[in-house]
Amino acid sequence: MHTFDWLKNEHLPNLLLDLDALDNNCSEIAKKANGKKIRVATKSIRSVKVLERILSSDPIYQGVMCFTADEAIFLAEKGFKDILIGYPSWDEYSLAQISKLSDDLKVITVMVDCLQHVEFLAQIAVKTSGTFNLCIDVDMSSTFAGFHFGVRRSPLKTADEVLKVVERINQYGNLKFKGMMGYEAQIAGVGDDAPSKYIKNKLVSIMKQKSISEVENRRTTIISALKKHGFPPELVNGGGTGSITTTVIENEITEVTVGSGFYAPLLFDYYRDMQYEPALFFALPIVRKPGDHIYTCLGGGYVASGAVDKDKLPMPIFPKGAKLLPMEGAGEVQTPIYYDLDELKIGDAIIFRAAKAGEVCERFTDILCFTENQIVDCYKTYRGDGVCFL
Repeated sequence: MHTFDWLKNEHLPNLLLDLDALDNNCSEIAKKANGKKIRVATKSIRSVKVLERILSSDPIYQGVMCFTADEAIFLAEKGFKDILIGYPSWDEYSLAQISKLSDDLKVITVMVDCLQHVEFLAQIAVKTSGTFNLCIDVDMSSTFAGFHFGVRRSPLKTADEVLKVVERINQYGNLKFKGMMGYEAQIAGVGDDAPSKYIKNKLVSIMKQKSISEVENRRTTIISALKKHGFPPELVNGGGTGSITTTVIENEITEVTVGSGFYAPLLFDYYRDMQYEPALFFALPIVRKPGDHIYTCLGGGYVASGAVDKDKLPMPIFPKGAKLLPMEGAGEVQTPIYYDLDELKIGDAIIFRAAKAGEVCERFTDILCFTENQIVDCYKTYRGDGVCFL
């Protein structure tokens, strides 16, 4: 159990990374790969040094999935290879730079999910005399009795729809079809073991099981059609932290993207069949004591994105027993907590975990890295490197 006594002389607020927990999570995730390549999701990490540590931990980790064209260029300049942009981009300036990369640096693959994306990239390539590697994003959501189970991403769902896009890609000599991605978010990103939510957990678990077979059938059908028409995909990407064990057993999958499992944020405590060690924390200093057992910290309003829910709030985890105040939550410049077990002092640190993984890194420039309650290094976040992508 961490004591965090070593924070007394450190500048706060600050971000903290348990390197032992991170390394253990890397090892555990690698064991689940089933021989498939694991691509690291940068949005869940947002630190060059952490990305490098993960990729060097095991040969199974190859390549990254980033979230914008600007970020892809940044990572290529930092020496990263095999970069897949996980989302379509309409940033003509950055895409033009990507199209002009020399052959030995052409490590970036861009994402498309419609004919408009393809034609836009082809026009850029003509202007720059460049080329693009393209991956097609395919919708992997499910629908049960009219209920949409998944996220709103690609409009492509059938083999015929995908083939139309691939055929259009192959009409252009400056575009190359590399493969397809299908993110089963309803399996990878939805917890099924939330506290005090038995009925919801049961329903989510049932829908997940039904969706797993549907996702595999859809992916297999589309890939079979691509091969039949002479368009065998070089890469077939799927999965996420929460679905790695089911995604890696699909025959057609060549790689699985994983991100949140490395830091193991709060939302991933609520998965029935998956547990990793919490690795990323943030520390806030107590700066006020407005009442008995009430201690007010500086900062703390690092609420996760997504549908509004109290599950998106950060949670104090040290000292054990500390709680957010329900009427205030985590605030923009101050966060009060309730704690009645011992007397805390102004200047003491309260340790929190964020609900999601990489987003909290946007609030800090540095990550204090520790092992066995001792600081051993300091890594820069993207912000610390002077960049901000989303």
